[in-house]
Amino acid sequence: MTTSLHERAAALILDAFLDYNARFSDITRRAKRRFERRDWKYVQVDANARGDLYDVCLKETLGRLELLAEERLRSRAFWAATRDALAQRVEPMLDREFPKTFFNSLSRRRFHTAGVAADIEFVDLHSEPTTGIVDAVDLHRYEVADGMRRVCARILADFPFANGYADIKACVGAIARSLRDRLQHSHASGLQSIELIPVPFFRERRAYLVGRAVSERGHLPVVIALVSTPQGVMADAVLTEVEQLSQLFSYARSYFHADLPTVADIVVFLSALMPHKPIDELFTLLGRVKQGKTERYRHLFRHLQRHADERLVRADGARGMVMAVFTPRDYPLVFKVIRDRFAYPKDIGRRQVEEKYRLVFRHDRIGRLLDAQEFRHLHFRRDQFDADMLEELLGECAEAVSVQDDQVLVRHCYVQRRLRPMNLFVREASAADALRAMLDYGQSIKDLARSNVFPGDLLLKNFGISRGGRAIFYDYDELCLLDDCRFRSLPEAREEDETRPLEEWLTVREGDVFPEMFPRFLGVPAHLRDALVEAHGEIFDAVWWRRTQAELAEGRYLDVAPYTDLARLMHTHKPD
Repeated sequence: MTTSLHERAAALILDAFLDYNARFSDITRRAKRRFERRDWKYVQVDANARGDLYDVCLKETLGRLELLAEERLRSRAFWAATRDALAQRVEPMLDREFPKTFFNSLSRRRFHTAGVAADIEFVDLHSEPTTGIVDAVDLHRYEVADGMRRVCARILADFPFANGYADIKACVGAIARSLRDRLQHSHASGLQSIELIPVPFFRERRAYLVGRAVSERGHLPVVIALVSTPQGVMADAVLTEVEQLSQLFSYARSYFHADLPTVADIVVFLSALMPHKPIDELFTLLGRVKQGKTERYRHLFRHLQRHADERLVRADGARGMVMAVFTPRDYPLVFKVIRDRFAYPKDIGRRQVEEKYRLVFRHDRIGRLLDAQEFRHLHFRRDQFDADMLEELLGECAEAVSVQDDQVLVRHCYVQRRLRPMNLFVREASAADALRAMLDYGQSIKDLARSNVFPGDLLLKNFGISRGGRAIFYDYDELCLLDDCRFRSLPEAREEDETRPLEEWLTVREGDVFPEMFPRFLGVPAHLRDALVEAHGEIFDAVWWRRTQAELAEGRYLDVAPYTDLARLMHTHKPD
């Protein structure tokens, strides 16, 4: 029987997706070799190559479809029939939502779709990629009855590395002691087994063995963090708290490289350990960025559909000069739309702002830069917008926002998790929480500097406080690399200068930064400012910034671990 054209097109699209998947895995698998060889300079190269791969494969696939279908490629009926044929082909797949998302990306590029084209796309808002999946498909299981030390020895034997373990006896002993202390004595009576995902998770200069402890009372996370030293692999830390796992899988961190045969079941596994974390973030953190965007879109618009009284309002915090920011009142996302013109003293344009967001996407975010997803052609119901918010968008963001009948079309925006702006948080929180946030703000600036990032604008309004109390930077229009800055000390004022405005006697060139002036603009009570200066006074000293620049220029790696020193093992060896 002759195969129809749309069936051949569906086969071509599935083949193209599987090719993308294979190439994605090829890049992902390199992470293990990079770790073993300590080939750090190519870790970020691989991360960026993997991030660019999706668009490369879409372009190739559209070219192949054009050769196959020719003028039929312009027919919406052809795309609808191809969609239905593809749905039948992918139905047996556990990750069947992935090729559906790939198909949608192709159709949207072909037709430059605004909003949703239900006639030619997979659109079901009520679909869940994890439906019917109870647990991970395959896990390594270790019975604790065998003895914790023996269990840990088996674990490391099951996760070998080409450069070997530097001191496997010491590693086994340290991991076993830590697990005994944290699981058997403190948390889980009736501990039965430890179950691990059989694939290591790699990110930056660490590898992670991720799993759970199974007890009579349920499941607890278990993560063993490994570092690669000149002598071999060493165990660096053990994580057994939900909050520790949440920090490891934070929306402010870069994506993992884990060569998983299937993904949806691992998302289910991780979601059971972190039930507060949206599954769209888990897909994204596993490197499946497009699927993460699909799930974020699906969950958001399902919420808007189910809650007719939901309002799209101006996000709390200071009004930005570069972005207009709106948020669903009862859903934790913000939408950032670039204004048509920026108020003085901003002297950048739309293109430069977009470049800043691309820089963050391609940089190591080390838990301090909030992930931002770029969306195009979103449609919202007009009646769900607050009138003043819609007026602002139409009046100041007309290049990106317009009204079509009863719909508001947002042609371009960035979507982020909603955090409480820090300038509001320190006013509202208890004295103890405000102090903790202020001290973590200082640490966040140090962490960013050690990753070669200068926020540019250190005002508290540009930082948000996460559910776990961490200070995270989220306003990127003035962000830059430390290489682009000249950190200067303020010259001593002459007597005749003391009554003159600063700008009249201090020469400032583009790129000049005067850290001594930072405390003047914090806008916090004196006791919080003084506590910050006492704990993190270095960030107000140009010498510290220049020293950090020099260390980075020399190729030194300034480690920013995704866990505290309390999680580290006794014999810790930091990455170098």
